[in-house]
Amino acid sequence: MMTNADSRVSEGVGGVPFAMRDPLHVPRERYYDRGFFELEKQKLWPRAWQMACRLEEIPGPGDFVEYEICDQSILIVRQDDLSIKAFHNACRHRGVQLGKGTGRMPKGQIVCPFHGWRWNIDGSSSFVYGKEGFEPECVRPEELRLPEVKVDIWGACVWINMDPEARPLAEALAPAAQLLDAIGFANMRVWWWKEIILRSNWKIAQEAFHEGWHVMRTHPQLTMGMGEDYPVDNVEYTTFENGHARFQGRFDPTAGGVAEGRGADQFIERSTTLWEGQDAMTLKRDIDVFMGMRNRVPPGEDFPTAAIAALFEYWQGAGIPVPPKNEGVRLWGGEVFLFPNFFVLPMYGNALCYRIRPHDDDPECCRFEIFSLTTYPEGHEPGRAHLMGRFEPDDAENLGLIPRQDVRNIERQQRGLHSLGFTELRLATEWESPISNMHIELDRYLAR
Repeated sequence: MMTNADSRVSEGVGGVPFAMRDPLHVPRERYYDRGFFELEKQKLWPRAWQMACRLEEIPGPGDFVEYEICDQSILIVRQDDLSIKAFHNACRHRGVQLGKGTGRMPKGQIVCPFHGWRWNIDGSSSFVYGKEGFEPECVRPEELRLPEVKVDIWGACVWINMDPEARPLAEALAPAAQLLDAIGFANMRVWWWKEIILRSNWKIAQEAFHEGWHVMRTHPQLTMGMGEDYPVDNVEYTTFENGHARFQGRFDPTAGGVAEGRGADQFIERSTTLWEGQDAMTLKRDIDVFMGMRNRVPPGEDFPTAAIAALFEYWQGAGIPVPPKNEGVRLWGGEVFLFPNFFVLPMYGNALCYRIRPHDDDPECCRFEIFSLTTYPEGHEPGRAHLMGRFEPDDAENLGLIPRQDVRNIERQQRGLHSLGFTELRLATEWESPISNMHIELDRYLAR
């Protein structure tokens, strides 16, 4: 019998090299073949909605960010009315990139560094130096206007799409984005933001986070001594249309009795290990609340439930806009993946986010960005967000133990793909279904 996933595999793989033949096997060439990589450059990245920047990266009029994906550069600019426009980042004269990195457009003008041609921040031409030397058809204002790309906002992020016929962002992100709306993702702001360059294909890098059952071996400190007795099936996985997916615990973390037998010491120890290991998902302020409850819960009562109830009480008193308890809290400690390359791992009023994309036109190299987000008290949100830096994968001073453990495996996996004794990934039916779901959606883009 053909499953839904099987039928999706058969829908649109014509002409795609190393296509997915079923949901259980992934040809290794998809992670390093130059032709496959070029097809992604041609048919995926110019047509998919991508998280291009956080809103707090461009808080005021004239603020800009350059978003790079493969050989394309997009200039994202905050307008005078605080709306946002995005432009192909090339001068209409001789193609020079108009903006690099991040900053603010001087005097509300986009200025070419080569010959000084200028544009208003809405993309309209404002000055052509040497205009008299051109034929009129070369300098018509309507033709000098900077070409725009589609732009929209969701989750306090700016999303871009270079395809003028692209479907609306809300349709493309459905239904996964609604899961994050329920936990107040749009209220979160950057706590810190760092980048690593990995010797790995972008898909290999992100597949490490499509499942949670690697914890036993990769992050043994999180199993609290359980070792191989750590349950492999304590997480449920769901795949969605549009390539999205989620995983979450099989219980409600705020419900009474879910942590029967777990006292204060074990709960606080594991929470502290998570905080110290990555300073994301669980933060120091959460630990402080838990510590304050240590001696207030009678022996024999469920400490985690009482500690999390104290968190809700703290948020309300501090004016932190975290939604009241709802179905969304089941995502705490889980993950939502938004195709093609954005991950959100929520916990309490925080989230760990990953954005992964190709680097330097190399199929076996990627930019791996890590965002730690939190929800600030209303009126006390931080200022402009900045990338803290680009760090080596083994930098213990700037990267926590947990991300260092993850990236170590990623680079070793990429090297292992070239083994003469290895031909394809073989995937677990449920636990790794988000991986095959992503590849099936990718093939649909490549077959168009």
